[in-house]
Amino acid sequence: MSTTLTVPYRLEFAVEVPGSPEQVWQAVATATGMSAWFLPTEMQEREGGSLHFSMGPEMGSDGHVTGWDPPRRIEYEEDWAALMGKDPDALSPLTSEFLVEAQSGGTCVVRVTSSGFGTGAAWESEFWDDMGSNWLPFFDNLRLYLAHFPGQEATQLDVTASHPGDEEALWATLHDALGLGGEGATVEVRGATGTVERVGERQVLVRLTAPVPGMLSVYTHDEGDGKAMAGVRAYLFSADAADYVRREEPAWRAWLQGLTVAR
Repeated sequence: MSTTLTVPYRLEFAVEVPGSPEQVWQAVATATGMSAWFLPTEMQEREGGSLHFSMGPEMGSDGHVTGWDPPRRIEYEEDWAALMGKDPDALSPLTSEFLVEAQSGGTCVVRVTSSGFGTGAAWESEFWDDMGSNWLPFFDNLRLYLAHFPGQEATQLDVTASHPGDEEALWATLHDALGLGGEGATVEVRGATGTVERVGERQVLVRLTAPVPGMLSVYTHDEGDGKAMAGVRAYLFSADAADYVRREEPAWRAWLQGLTVAR
């Protein structure tokens, strides 16, 4: 017996970014572009093409491109049921659409809509609430990528560590240990220098200038069950980036795991 999927879910975002429609399209509709501000992405860049977002070791989301109109519109579906470990007919696909609209003055507005149908279970609405709050910092990444690194390929550094206790306490510890200032502040973060571009809720985005140029996102996330996660994700744009990541990723992991959170 198939499940009746009658409860709609929908998220809508709009962000103004620098660049021509072609530059913005490269950022939101190619594997190289998506990997430079979002998650590591594999994509066959055509209608019907396969799609995969990497979300960590042995974690990811699979889908395919359902709409393709360069440089204006891309739509794709992800297998929401498989992502959540549910039966195939337990959920609809998760559909996302990006619309690129040119503005005067060399900018574009990117309108993003994500939608799906479920059964109304409590965990479904929690998933969409989390998805909404998790999406927002990535749009700051997109804006920064198009302002400073358009068209460039990124090497990602991605490290997390779980700690028992409260997310607020973990964020305060992480923020203070790294000496993160307000927007516009020049900071040195474990040997890397840069400028704070955006301060969000338990998340700071830094544009790195040395020793490798790029973007660094520092954040915490409530994992439930009395645990919180500290994370660092960097997108690096230089020929030296791969060597830097090989050297620094284990050091970052050890540093995050070694944080002492005040009780």
